[in-house]
Amino acid sequence: MLVNMRELLADAMDGNYAVGSFSVANMEMVLGVLKAAEELKAPVILQIAEVRLKQSPLEVIGPLMVAAAENASTPVAVHFDHGKTLEKITQALDIGFTSVMFDGSHLPLEENIEFTKRVISVADEYDAAVEAEIGCVGGSEDGSEDIAINCTKTEDAVRFESETQVDALAIAIGNAHGNYKSTPNLRFDILEDVEKNTDVALVLHGGTGITPEDFVRCSHTGIKKINIATATFDSVEKTVSSWYNDGKIKGYYDLQAAEVEGAYQNAKKHILIFGSDNKA
Repeated sequence: MLVNMRELLADAMDGNYAVGSFSVANMEMVLGVLKAAEELKAPVILQIAEVRLKQSPLEVIGPLMVAAAENASTPVAVHFDHGKTLEKITQALDIGFTSVMFDGSHLPLEENIEFTKRVISVADEYDAAVEAEIGCVGGSEDGSEDIAINCTKTEDAVRFESETQVDALAIAIGNAHGNYKSTPNLRFDILEDVEKNTDVALVLHGGTGITPEDFVRCSHTGIKKINIATATFDSVEKTVSSWYNDGKIKGYYDLQAAEVEGAYQNAKKHILIFGSDNKA
């Protein structure tokens, strides 16, 4: 069933677990994620980032994501990730997304706050949740930029929450988009301080490559939404390659099944780590 992300995050805060937010690029990935969610009775978030719309146009992938969520047997929020423009954020809301993110992490704090408030004002008309980001998560969503990590300051998070009342806040604690060159050294001291001084649901971007132990620790320290993108794409690609090598793909529909399987296995693994199974 299609739900507001706000509901999923509130339940995660009460239950001390995190909800997986899985980036998708086609129908097969959507089907794979929802297969895992329904099998494990888990709430999930389907998301797509603005930078990915060149490959998956919003007017095509968006209605598919919403329809899939509406027909799922478990709670599913549909989220527009890393929104850069009010035009595309509004388009996602018109399509029926129940959550949008404005990524103003590149802006001075004051400008980030003001633009986030504008986005919240628009999203309120649709009763949709809003996520924002402060501090700079390393890399970029599509791997095209080598953005340095700039960890979030607790006083900035406190001010941001107070002035915007945003539903979810992505913070930088040494995490980065894409594949890590080595195991990341997450700044749990920063995470603990932000959690202690704010009430907002916190979000972890750049989940690919973080250890299961660190994921669990994050989910018990204020992180209630964890984004998984690169791991999904990598799992789909590897599964397709493996099936070809094993002679399992004899035609298009075998290829389609391999893509679904890759997304399913990846989502299932992360749902179990995040502790959101049997929480639907």
